[in-house]
Amino acid sequence: MTAIDVIIYHNPDCGTSRNTLAMIRNAGIEPHVIEYLKAPPSRAMLDQLIERAGITPRDLLRQKGTPYAELRLDDERLTNEQLVDAMMEHPILINRPIVVSPLGVKLCRPSEAVLDLLPTPQQGAFAKEDGEWVIGTGGERLI
Repeated sequence: MTAIDVIIYHNPDCGTSRNTLAMIRNAGIEPHVIEYLKAPPSRAMLDQLIERAGITPRDLLRQKGTPYAELRLDDERLTNEQLVDAMMEHPILINRPIVVSPLGVKLCRPSEAVLDLLPTPQQGAFAKEDGEWVIGTGGERLI
């Protein structure tokens, strides 16, 4: 495995997160895996991840399988600070996976978005858990 500093904020119950982690490993990189539901980022770190990814807190909010609706987080009057407050109180609201690499920070949805962050090429063919091929036998990107 290559000694490149890559961090993934990961949820092992999420297929997109598992596929992203597998593509990082398919590039010969063993990332630092943070299971953010067990060890949520600090507020300062979450703010930094949002800023470095070039997204808004609303862009990072996860709706499916979360208290998004009960908390009425669809209210456009809520400030960025209030949205981050909600994510700090309920980490399940943080969408995943977030990947940090020497090439940047990105919310990797779809999972193949991680390929733009990996400084090393894929080392072999790769298909997602659902069977969709992402990398061909020659290491070429298919999607």
